Amino acid sequence: MRVWAALASLVVTILLSVTATSPSSLALAGGTPAASADPLPLPGLRAQANRLTDMMGQPVQLHGVNRSGTEYACIQGWGIFSGPNDAASLQAMKLWGVNAVRVPLNEDCWLGINGAPAAYSGAIYQQAIRDYVALLNQNSMYAILDLHWSAPGTAPATWMAAMPDIDHSLDFWSSVAGTFKGNDTVVFEVFNEPYPDSGQDSAAGWVCWRDGGTCPGVSFQVAGMQALVNAIRATGATNIIGLGGLAWSNALTQWIAYKPTDPLNNLVAAWHVYNFNACSNVTCYDTYIGPAAAQVPVLATEVGANNCDQAYLNTVMSWLDARQQGYLAWTWTAWGGDCSGMALISDYSGTPTAYGQIYQTHLAALR
Repeated sequence: MRVWAALASLVVTILLSVTATSPSSLALAGGTPAASADPLPLPGLRAQANRLTDMMGQPVQLHGVNRSGTEYACIQGWGIFSGPNDAASLQAMKLWGVNAVRVPLNEDCWLGINGAPAAYSGAIYQQAIRDYVALLNQNSMYAILDLHWSAPGTAPATWMAAMPDIDHSLDFWSSVAGTFKGNDTVVFEVFNEPYPDSGQDSAAGWVCWRDGGTCPGVSFQVAGMQALVNAIRATGATNIIGLGGLAWSNALTQWIAYKPTDPLNNLVAAWHVYNFNACSNVTCYDTYIGPAAAQVPVLATEVGANNCDQAYLNTVMSWLDARQQGYLAWTWTAWGGDCSGMALISDYSGTPTAYGQIYQTHLAALR
């Protein structure tokens, strides 16, 4: 924000001065930017060594939430978002110290195929996502777009598939990347939770993950991570690309060894970590996640506990904080239920559930 000194020559002398504060530094502090009629643009992100930075090289740590709904409402035929998607709903997030929102997408709804309801798919769905990303950016918040629900052939995308499909996923990412290229505040997480080879952390699974084709435990032809990276870069998009590992994005054991080639070297390892995952304790983090985090940014795009285990959640978040890596809690959706539903809020004004209170308190301590 720039504030200029003004001088009224014979009446009174007024000097206004403020300390310039960039949106990225606010993001690091978890603060809420002051309201302005002309806010500074949110700086883009880049992967530099094992950190996320802005375009000036200043480190940025993402503390965010998942905004579930855009993956299922459209294909179920009753809307695009679950709950409000207006500026007021974002203000509630900002009061928690949130600076990033993950928006799960539906392959069929974006492309307008396979019976996705016309009222909520194709150009209408795409415009809604563009508008939401623009609103996030206007509120100094980064967006992470992930391919959450997909399906091969003529099957409707009503579930989380094991891998991206060769039929539609390349077209999906070519379109999404073409839409958001030039806006490097948007991160592309190319697939939600890969689980080829029946979810095993196996060599066959990692080959499938990178190269695609015919894969164990998958009934359709797979688009591998290298092909998806290629499709995105072919559009001219320079955005960060996030790649979740095997075993529902919980395993990063061979992520470095099978890392796709990116001409921009702008990749991050997306990690999902819950109390019920195989890798859910500090020994495993140190042994299998730490080596990846020493070489590339590890962005935990889903963290959570379906039993409201405060010690568990604080431990994994503190482990990431110590390495200056970001994380986003699942999920900012007021769908009720007990801890097993992992809803952070009981209403969209930001009232925390017992589960959400753990996350809100942790973010407050960082601020």
